[in-house]
Amino acid sequence: MPAASDETIPDRPDQTATLADRLIAKLDAADALIGVVGLGYVGLPALRAFHDCGFRTLGFDIDPRKIERLNRGETYLKTMPATAIAAMVASGRFEATGDAARLGDADAILICVPTPLTRQREPDLSYVAGTAETLRAHLRRGQLIVLESTSYPGTTETVLKPLLEQSGLRSGIDFLLAYSPEREDPGNTAFATSTIPRVVAGDGADAARVAAALYGKAVQQVVPVSSLATAEAVKLTENIFRAVNIALVNELKQVYGAMDIDIWEVIEAAKTKPFGYMPFYPGPGLGGHCIPIDPFYLAWKAREYGVATRFIELAGEINTQAPSHVVAAVIEALSTRLKRSLAGSRILILGAAYKKNIDDTRESPALQLMEMLAARGAEIAYYDPFIPELPPTRKHGALAGRHSVAWDLDAFRRYDLALICTDHDGVDYAGLVAALPCVVDTRNATRAVAAGRDRIVLA
Repeated sequence: MPAASDETIPDRPDQTATLADRLIAKLDAADALIGVVGLGYVGLPALRAFHDCGFRTLGFDIDPRKIERLNRGETYLKTMPATAIAAMVASGRFEATGDAARLGDADAILICVPTPLTRQREPDLSYVAGTAETLRAHLRRGQLIVLESTSYPGTTETVLKPLLEQSGLRSGIDFLLAYSPEREDPGNTAFATSTIPRVVAGDGADAARVAAALYGKAVQQVVPVSSLATAEAVKLTENIFRAVNIALVNELKQVYGAMDIDIWEVIEAAKTKPFGYMPFYPGPGLGGHCIPIDPFYLAWKAREYGVATRFIELAGEINTQAPSHVVAAVIEALSTRLKRSLAGSRILILGAAYKKNIDDTRESPALQLMEMLAARGAEIAYYDPFIPELPPTRKHGALAGRHSVAWDLDAFRRYDLALICTDHDGVDYAGLVAALPCVVDTRNATRAVAAGRDRIVLA
């Protein structure tokens, strides 16, 4: 598309209002085409939410396998039922594509791509930048572009906007730019995309107005904020709050453990207080795409302003050390209970997902624990009903292709110890405890197991 110029648009201020009003009119008539870039745990539910509101939808992804499966009415996410995808395809209002040129047809485009960390724990915006470079080749006047990916304050304004404007089109004049942080919680059946309030902000009043109108069609509550940077900070604050409180309870676990006090019993009693307390639970380490990563985004950005983030960085340090405490507990259990060393021991890992009842291994502490234990000479296997095969990852590439063992209590008797990393529902924990000489439980999954308590180590 040729770059825009002042000569071709003689009266741009008048076009600004027209652009916003036209988009809102199309949204009100459910006549807009909603595009989503990145069809993962965030993008696919967003696409479904707009489809179910009656909009035509277009999903874009660079993975051809996802495109093929979606267009056949199949799913690749445990949290997204195949019946939902099949219904979308049958409606005629959904299509998945790998052709970026098709994004030029969309009236609104939501960017739902990963924002990981580099090995140096600095923000990696390569997916956002790559998407912007793809979009700018097909950007047209009258579109709304919304970034949903989590990042530091200023990303939309200083990274995404300049890349899009290299097309020759200008934000607020030729197209509208907004930010609305995703709030998906995979596996949490208590909330759906439509029932979770959405924070929105725009690059200018018109962009904010159209973004609010867009999300107002798909969610029950829209929360406008004053600036793009504020909306970006909201998302970081939500996840840093969780990271800091998880760090606190992980530290309390170590303190109370030294005093022979059960942290799980403490939390259950403390949460009976109806005010001033919110329960958080310890575990083997942080997982998922947000909580292990987002605090480092803010800490990195804060250094630009000469501000120290000691509290956030301390929480990150405590959470990063959590897997090492689990390894120490495994070594202690093998030594004191079985008179065995870790080297040569056979260990069964229960759960590879980063949390219960999902098939997501992103930043899963279970993968780190597998590598740590194997590096110390242990023989490792894993069982996870949601993850039959470990996918390739940046950090744990050596584990890619490993398969889950079948659930077989008789076969499990060959293992010296089971390590519960993820507390999936529907697992026979009582049978597991009965079958193995020792079980190290990082999630209190065995709390209801009465027999064999002497075989259980809470870690």
